[in-house]
Amino acid sequence: MKIVVTLPDNAVHEVTAGSASSLMEILRNAGLPIRAECGGAMACATCHVKVDADWIGKTGRAGNEEEDLLDMSDYRSEFSRLSCQIKLKDALDGLRVTLQLDAFE
Repeated sequence: MKIVVTLPDNAVHEVTAGSASSLMEILRNAGLPIRAECGGAMACATCHVKVDADWIGKTGRAGNEEEDLLDMSDYRSEFSRLSCQIKLKDALDGLRVTLQLDAFE
């Protein structure tokens, strides 16, 4: 499974999912500069990504608890998600996301 990630500096990286179970783990395992301070416990918003509009239907939108954390971000958009909450599935092959500044290390 391939994921296309744009960093805040507009550098684009294509990463392979491997055996990770969440998008956050994919980004971290690929060595991308994601803060992900709580390690996927959904206790912060430091793995914030913007999902490409064409993909939001496949990832789904943020739930209530996720929305509460995203409300703290200055970079929030209608396509914002916490990457720790995007679980891998075959339908996400080719997913395109942008790492937000508040998640950039």
